[in-house]
Amino acid sequence: MKKIISLALCFVLGCFVLAGCSDNSEPFEEKSYIPDTQIKEINLDVRDREIEVSLSEDGQVHIQYFENSKEYYDISVSDEILSMTSANNKEWKDYIGGKASSENRKISLQIPNELLDTLTLSTTNEDISLPALTVTGNISVSSNGGSITFENLNVGSTLQLSVKNGNISGTIIGSYDDFAIHSKIKNGESSLPNNKDSGEKTLNVSSNNGDVNIEFVR
Repeated sequence: MKKIISLALCFVLGCFVLAGCSDNSEPFEEKSYIPDTQIKEINLDVRDREIEVSLSEDGQVHIQYFENSKEYYDISVSDEILSMTSANNKEWKDYIGGKASSENRKISLQIPNELLDTLTLSTTNEDISLPALTVTGNISVSSNGGSITFENLNVGSTLQLSVKNGNISGTIIGSYDDFAIHSKIKNGESSLPNNKDSGEKTLNVSSNNGDVNIEFVR
């Protein structure tokens, strides 16, 4: 009987501890960033964040995001390269109570069309979406635990797409003959061949536990 009472008390105490940790969560603040210099390359490497790309209406790069003292970002510009990476200052108790709301886990990136030489986007457990967009060099998009969607992507050299436990779907500007294709699909269906050597541009696609549906449009 004493053992049962002790276990019950431990359970009740644990509930109070968990509730206290959840109630002490720090609110997120909405922020924005606009670089004050020319940007030729963007590199976003984040964790547990949705990335939504759209076209800028004023010819400048804009980033809207949410952060607090526990979950924040390191943003820097060097040699015309804009980098944004996840950072945190969490203790073990900060991981109790689940993730932040979906609104606070979203990054909105606005870029002018045809501005960039290189665009690199990487996240985990969330989706990445891109609009009709032209990049003069390379685009690389990766999500571990989410899907990638895009519309009328136009690259000058290489398009690289990678997902795990998610799907890839979208359209690419150009013909099938324009691209050398290298795809590796595990546990999923694909509209692409495994390998196609000829083509002035390169399309690299990797999917583990997801489907790939990519079409070429002129």
